[in-house]
Amino acid sequence: MKILAVGMNYALHKAELGHTEEITEPVLFLKPDSSILKNGSPFFLPDFSSDVQYEAELVVRICRLGRHIAPKFAHRYYDAVTVGIDFTARDLQRKLREKSLPWLLSKGFDASAAVGDFVPLDEVGGDVQKIDFHLDIDGHTVQHGDTSQMLFTVDEIIAYVSKFMTLKIGDLLFTGTPAGVGPVSVDQHLQGFLGERNVLDFYIR
Repeated sequence: MKILAVGMNYALHKAELGHTEEITEPVLFLKPDSSILKNGSPFFLPDFSSDVQYEAELVVRICRLGRHIAPKFAHRYYDAVTVGIDFTARDLQRKLREKSLPWLLSKGFDASAAVGDFVPLDEVGGDVQKIDFHLDIDGHTVQHGDTSQMLFTVDEIIAYVSKFMTLKIGDLLFTGTPAGVGPVSVDQHLQGFLGERNVLDFYIR
């Protein structure tokens, strides 16, 4: 099982990170399976970073084995969605980028991929590009996303990824975060919603 993630897939988030160059293909990275955080387990702040930030995303679950998937058939390869958090050690990421080094360690550390409860796609309207989601911290909405605003659709991402690597049952696709990312701190309560449905609920420790 692998975790695929897309960077800068919302224009406003791309802008808040200061990226001005045009992106013509999905920006992809991987998280190891050891980064999964689920079942409401708390997220413990790591000691190697003083600026861990949340990035709320729609997460898609792959349900079929496939490679070289045509965009028109990509919808057959996922069956459920949830909200996830791509935790990022932003200070470490900046340091690595300044040295033109890979920034795996800033994204792939233990428990850096919080995943909520999966919901069958047909229970959220059936169209993966018409899903509203948001993240609340301590009862206040800090990020709000609508998948219709993605720069690259889920089907386009799946078709693109499958040119390079085989997708397997159980793989997860983090589809990118909207604007509004920010730091987390001890004792904060994070809740992720698909529409008004709470699918992700845990604390920072």
